[in-house]
Amino acid sequence: MFYFISAIAAIIPMMAYLVIIWLFDKYDREPFSFVLINYLWGAIGAIFLAIIGSAAIESILSIWIKNPIRLNHIETIAVAPYVEEITKGLFLFIIFANRKFDNITDGLVYGGAIGLGFGMTENFLYFITFGNNFSEWLTIVVIRTLFSGVMHCVATATFGAFLGYSKFKKPAYKVVLPIVGLSLAIFIHFAWNLSVTFKSTAALGFLFMFITILIFITVFTIAIMSEKKIIYNELLEESENGLIPYEHLMILNSSRRNRNGWVDESIRKLYIRAATTLAFRKMELKNSSGSSKIFYEKDVDYYRQFISNLLYKPADIRQ
Repeated sequence: MFYFISAIAAIIPMMAYLVIIWLFDKYDREPFSFVLINYLWGAIGAIFLAIIGSAAIESILSIWIKNPIRLNHIETIAVAPYVEEITKGLFLFIIFANRKFDNITDGLVYGGAIGLGFGMTENFLYFITFGNNFSEWLTIVVIRTLFSGVMHCVATATFGAFLGYSKFKKPAYKVVLPIVGLSLAIFIHFAWNLSVTFKSTAALGFLFMFITILIFITVFTIAIMSEKKIIYNELLEESENGLIPYEHLMILNSSRRNRNGWVDESIRKLYIRAATTLAFRKMELKNSSGSSKIFYEKDVDYYRQFISNLLYKPADIRQ
């Protein structure tokens, strides 16, 4: 029963956070199944590699450091942030080439999902290990749910955001920006672990995480507003060329697009998805080269034709 309750306490909050950050990406929302794959990597793959990596480094350090308390502090403060952020971020490198990963918002969502998955499994392990009585167990659940699990989300999302930002930059930026992002992720993790390892600095740790979470929310909001601007700017040309009615342009980049009545309801969701994808493909086309440029050119043509068929062909022909 204790294990079951601990599992519920670990799973439900992290899954709730996952749904929230997924829903927050309201203009170019990625398939939840793909977001869930990232979450599962954090929960299983990254945890497995982190355990192996930490154990290997700890065994080497134990040759020189004989004091178990000091060794544990070093492992928590210095080793864990590096190993865990690298194992979590590894999957972001794997999916970086995927065309579903194309901007800062995607990086925030995918990185956040990985961090939440990692936090879920780590929380469960803490809940069943350190809760000697109900009061201690409840304290651990609250702290790790509100701070530690969220720290993993924010740290890996930071790395994801830098990866997303570098996607369509020059080659030099594609090297520098990921390094900066990973370094910041490690620093966030390091600062949190350092502060909560010692009671005298715990208050500073909570303050640091509170500020970090506010910054994360602010960056996420700015990224969403940037997507809104991209949709308007890229579809303005389509409106001027007669493909998209101007009154639709003002709706497609706002929450009004989810209301009924402004377009035939049978095509509304398809139209929103196609128009949004067209806007982002046009932006990506401007910032790509080589085979990617050819792909985006074909995709832009495809979505223009798709939208034309949706809006201007009779329903029986569309079908």
